[in-house]
Amino acid sequence: MTNEQYFTPNPSSPSSPYVIDVALPDGTLHLTTDRGVFSYGALDTGTRLLLLKAPQPPATGNLLDLGCGVGPIALTLARRSPSATVWALDVNERAVALCRQNAVANDISNVHACLPDDVPDDITFDCIWSNPPIHIGKVALHELLLRWLARLSDTGTAIMVVQRHLGSDSLQAWLTAQGYPTERLSSAKGFRLLITRRCAVAS
Repeated sequence: MTNEQYFTPNPSSPSSPYVIDVALPDGTLHLTTDRGVFSYGALDTGTRLLLLKAPQPPATGNLLDLGCGVGPIALTLARRSPSATVWALDVNERAVALCRQNAVANDISNVHACLPDDVPDDITFDCIWSNPPIHIGKVALHELLLRWLARLSDTGTAIMVVQRHLGSDSLQAWLTAQGYPTERLSSAKGFRLLITRRCAVAS
C-alpha cells in the first residue's frame, strides 16, 4: 500500500499497464495507463468533459497540455489540430513516457511530451488545455498556473476543468483577480469548464 501521488516525479508503484479505449466524436484513442499515473484504468470524468465541451483549438502554433498524464488531452489536441505542435507536460516521468508511447500507438506525430523544464524559454502557447493537479495544494497550484498562463500568446486562451467542490469557483475568481479574466463555459457532473484569457498588459 502506498500514499504515492500522481504528481510524484518518479513513481515507485510496481508497473501494471492497463489499456483503455477512449471513444470521442472524432475518433477513439487507445491509451496505455499505469499505476502511479493520474486516472489509472479509466478516463476521468473531468477530462471527458473537457474533451467533449472545449472549443476547437487553434489549427496551428504551439498548444499545451499542462499535466498530461498518459495523454488523452494532448492526443486529442494533436488530432484536432494536426498542423500544430502539442507540448505535453508532466512532472511524472512515467506519465511522460506513457504519453510518448500512446502518441506512437495512435499514429500521432505532432506531440512533444516532456518535463516542464525542458520547454524552451522562447515558446509561447496559442492555447492551453488542462485538468490541473488540484491536489498539489493551493499555493503550488497558483504558482503552476501563473508560470504557464504567462506564456499564452496575445490571443491565447486556457481551457481548464475543475471540480466544483475542489474550488473551481474560487479559482475562477482568483484568476480574474490576477488579471486573467476567467469565465465558465460549461458545467456537468460537479465539474466546471473554465476559459481564461491572456493577462492584460498594464498601461
